Amino acid sequence: MTENLKGQDLRGKNLSGANLVWATLVGVNLINADLRGATLSGANLERADLTNANLAGANLYEANLVGANLVGANLERADLTGANLMGANLYEANMVWTTLVGANLINADLRGATLTGADLTGAFLAGADLKQANLKSAFLTGIDLRGATLSGANLFNADLEGATLTDAILTDANLSRANLRRTDLTNANLNKASLREADLEGADLTDANLTDANLTRADLTDANLTRADLTRVRLTGVHTRRADLSGATLDGAHPPSVVKQQHLAMRSGAWQGP
Repeated sequence: MTENLKGQDLRGKNLSGANLVWATLVGVNLINADLRGATLSGANLERADLTNANLAGANLYEANLVGANLVGANLERADLTGANLMGANLYEANMVWTTLVGANLINADLRGATLTGADLTGAFLAGADLKQANLKSAFLTGIDLRGATLSGANLFNADLEGATLTDAILTDANLSRANLRRTDLTNANLNKASLREADLEGADLTDANLTDANLTRADLTDANLTRADLTRVRLTGVHTRRADLSGATLDGAHPPSVVKQQHLAMRSGAWQGP
């Protein structure tokens, strides 16, 4: 039977393990509620208040959480595959090892959220705010982060292969050892970002801002850096075979010897590195 709990006050209630498949929970007050292991697949939680709620291990497959308040919520190992979280507030939420495959997080607030090891394969996060979010070792292949804000975010060892990050703000972000193969970083702001040992093979960094970024031992094989701003960038040990730096700015790049060496000189519009 489909439960209709629209607008009810369930704050602090123990609903662990509850079967709420396709339940109507629009605008429900679930502050501090215990929903561990609950089944909420297909449930309508639009504008529900889940502040500090415990949803660890819950099944929220294709649930509607548009505009929901999940500030400080515990979603560790929860399944939100295909869920709609457009405009949801997930400030400082715990989403360690959470499954968000194909989820809609457009314009969601994920500031300070912990997404370590989370699976966001194919998810939509255009315009989302992920300032200071922890995405260490997260699975982000094919993700849409167009215009998203990731200032100060931790993406160490994250898998972003084939992701779209056009116009994204990644200032001071940690992308060390991240897989950025074939990512679209057109016009992205990577000022002061750490890309140490990152794999950027085939990435598109056209018009990207990489001023003061650290690309030590990064792989830029076949990367497109046309008109990119590499002012004061660190290039120690960088791999640049067939990289295209047509019109790129390299003022103050370090070490100067790397920029000046003949094997890194421009040739037919391509930077023929080792």
